[in-house]
Amino acid sequence: MISRTEARTTKQQASEESAVVESREGDVQHKPGAVAGRLRNGDRVIRVRSFIVALALLAMIGSIGILGWQLHAKTDDLNSMRDNADARSHAEQVALDYSTGAAQMDFRDLASWRSRLTSGTSDELADRLTHAASSMEQIITPLQWVATAKPVAAKVVSENNGSYTVTAFVKVLTTNSQAPDGIDSTASYQLTVDGRDNWKISDIGGDDASLGGAGNPPPSSSSTAPPTVESPPAPAVPPR
Repeated sequence: MISRTEARTTKQQASEESAVVESREGDVQHKPGAVAGRLRNGDRVIRVRSFIVALALLAMIGSIGILGWQLHAKTDDLNSMRDNADARSHAEQVALDYSTGAAQMDFRDLASWRSRLTSGTSDELADRLTHAASSMEQIITPLQWVATAKPVAAKVVSENNGSYTVTAFVKVLTTNSQAPDGIDSTASYQLTVDGRDNWKISDIGGDDASLGGAGNPPPSSSSTAPPTVESPPAPAVPPR
């Protein structure tokens, strides 16, 4: 025969087991909602992360674009500076080569001198130099004039829209019937080199606005008087 205490214990265990079952059933009933909530939270986290990654990518692309533009601008500036330096150097070389060639003359081959005198010059300047050379040949030939030249240096002194003013220095050794041993001198020429016209020389001026020697012939009371050795004859470029 079961005692009252055992009966109560049995009933209490049954009640506890029933409560556990109900609790489990409740958990099962509420579980789908919890899972859905966690899924929604996970989607939001993924969307936030994707947005952050997209912003980072956009910032990176923007930075790369700015750096590329800056690099391109600096490259253009460097190329412009290099091109300008190359142009000035070329103008100086053109002026020095021309001055050296035109300063050389030999009374036995004046045709070559005339060719060098007008080579690489504009049409207008070539015409002026040709007329000047013709008049000077009447002095060069009787004196048996010979001049050899070596380049010294050239420097751009100004630039205006592709036209360069260059001062060129040439060392000249001159001999003639009055000075068979020769005299050394340094001639300076100021030439305008036009980079817009195939680097042609468009004007000659300066302290020694003449070619073929150092300076112009000195004034003389007689038109037939020969020039002195210190001032070799050369075609002074007539004004335009």
